Amino acid sequence: MITTLNNLDAAILLWLNSFHSTFFDHFMSLVTGKWIWVPMYACILVVLTLRVSFKPKLLIILATIGLGLFFSDFFVSEYIRPLFNRPRPSQPGSGISHLVHLVDNYRGGSYGFPSCHASNSFMLATIIYLIFRNKALGCFLYAWAIIMCYSRAYLGVHYPGDLLVGAIWGSGVSYMLYSLANRFFNLSDLKDAKQTAYINMAVTASFALILIISAVQVCES
Repeated sequence: MITTLNNLDAAILLWLNSFHSTFFDHFMSLVTGKWIWVPMYACILVVLTLRVSFKPKLLIILATIGLGLFFSDFFVSEYIRPLFNRPRPSQPGSGISHLVHLVDNYRGGSYGFPSCHASNSFMLATIIYLIFRNKALGCFLYAWAIIMCYSRAYLGVHYPGDLLVGAIWGSGVSYMLYSLANRFFNLSDLKDAKQTAYINMAVTASFALILIISAVQVCES
């Protein structure tokens, strides 16, 4: 059963990884980066501050997000991954690394189950959606999280199974932490904030910037 699932995981990864071009090599490399999304993170912080103001509840929300990041990133990389020691498809130990399309010889770390990128992005998308309960915001954030996950398969550093489990873990962490915080501090009064449109704009602007940078890099190459 495990062998069958691993073979299916590898087959889907190789299929997803086969659709590549010079433009998307640049595009996905930027999408998977951390610094390109700093304006979006800053915008989320600004919107939370505008909605809550400098009150103790803001500290509760930031602490909840911080705990979510701890469990979706540090806990995954330091405690869950060592339990499985599953090599990334890009690593020689995977058995399929010679079939994987790599970008700039980027291979990631040794192990990749589950994916921290998937866990982190779905953790953030879920907890921000739960706080504001805005459908448009949820669509933008989950679209961002899905594209982030696809970038990892495109770059050949994660199997779809790594990404799926990471997404489920990150979403579950957010749901549990939000439910706990909401039980004691009533975060439900923050929903439907008008300022969430700024977050949608920040996501759109970041993707537009990535498109422009990728196009420029293709022209210069």
